[in-house]
Order: sequence, then structure tokens, then C-alpha cells
Amino acid sequence: MQLPPLQIIAHIENDYTAKFAIPRQSGLVESVESRIVFTEAYRNETALRGIEGYSHLWLLWIFSQAIRDTWSPTVLPPRLGGKTRMGVFATRSPFRPNPIGLSSVRLLGVERSTPRGPVLRVAGADLMDGTPLVDIKPYLPYTDSHPDALGGFSDPVRDYRLEVVFPPALLAQVPPRLREPVVEILAQDPRPSYQHDPDRLYGAAFGGWDFRFRVRDGVLTVVEVEALK
Repeated sequence: MQLPPLQIIAHIENDYTAKFAIPRQSGLVESVESRIVFTEAYRNETALRGIEGYSHLWLLWIFSQAIRDTWSPTVLPPRLGGKTRMGVFATRSPFRPNPIGLSSVRLLGVERSTPRGPVLRVAGADLMDGTPLVDIKPYLPYTDSHPDALGGFSDPVRDYRLEVVFPPALLAQVPPRLREPVVEILAQDPRPSYQHDPDRLYGAAFGGWDFRFRVRDGVLTVVEVEALK
């Protein structure tokens, strides 16, 4: 059976320019706004008729930085320390037979008259800047929400957060619009899952800035900030 190829309908634009700063799931960092800009063939206002009636949307997208020719039936989930193998279909790993991602985002608004056609403003995305989207669907609370659902092996780490110490003198160097988001991002622990050296200096790029930090006993301390050129 010959299947039609997927069409890239849009790309996302935001301040997530490096993978280590991206939240591990959608909805964890609500203070970062993203913009969904449609490709030329899909810049049609009619296609968005009625979308303002929804508070949340599902985004289907391509793991464009994780495309491989082969696949593995097991992967190493980061929140299990990167040492325990689980079945790929029991995880949200980007390394899948088909590199398709699924995210739930909050719809902030629709800009209908821009030089690039209609643009969607959303919050809570976990996509890198420039990620291609293949579909957008409305989130339906009466069928998509399951408060009693089981979270499998991810449940024990769902509330994992670091305490963030961001010295005021360093925070003052950061543009005001980035201050709340970067603290939320750092609290999610952007370190590689297999690295836990308390003396190591780590870095996370976000919004044109590089934030360097150390982590000891569950406390992340920012020690340097630098504007990227």
C-alpha cells in the first residue's frame, strides 16, 4: 500500500535554540511563548476557522534533530538515569521507527494578518526553534483528559525539580522577558541524565544567552551568564 508523504504544514519559532534547555515534556514551562508559522501552501485563514474556541492544541511534529536510518526496540530514558533500558513504545524518546513527536500546548491567541499569514501563539511547547509540524489538532478535554490514568515508570519522577539559586547580580544581566522562563527551565535540570559531577560546570543556551551552573545536593547554582554572539 502506497502511503502519501507527510507534508510540513508549519514551523515553530521560540527561544529554545539548544536541546539541553528544552523541557522534558510539554506543559512544564508555561512562561515560554512560541509562535507557529505556517508554510506558504498552508497560510490559509479558513483552515483556522473555529480554533479560538479551544484552550489547548495537540501538535504533531518531526524530531528533525534525531532522524536515523535504523531503530532500536529499547532506549535509555533520561529520567531513569540513562542506564535502564525500556521499550521504545513505552517511552517518548525521539529515537523511534518514525521520528514523530506529540505535544499539548495552550493556545494564547491567533494573529491573522501578518506578512507570513496567520500565526498561532502558544505556551508550554517542548520543541526546538525551527521544528517542523505535520499537523495541529484541537485538545478535547472530555475525551483527551484522563485524571486517573497510570503514568508507568515515569510517575516517580514526574515532580522532579531542582532548587535554583540565581544570584541577583547575574539575574540582572538577563533581559527581563527571559528571567522567569530561564529559572523554570533550569529547575527542570537540563543536564545530561548520566552526568552528576557536583564540581562540573554545565551550560544551557536559551534566548540568545548561555547560562552556566553547578548542581550539588539538588540545588542548581548559576555561576555565569553570557550573551551569545
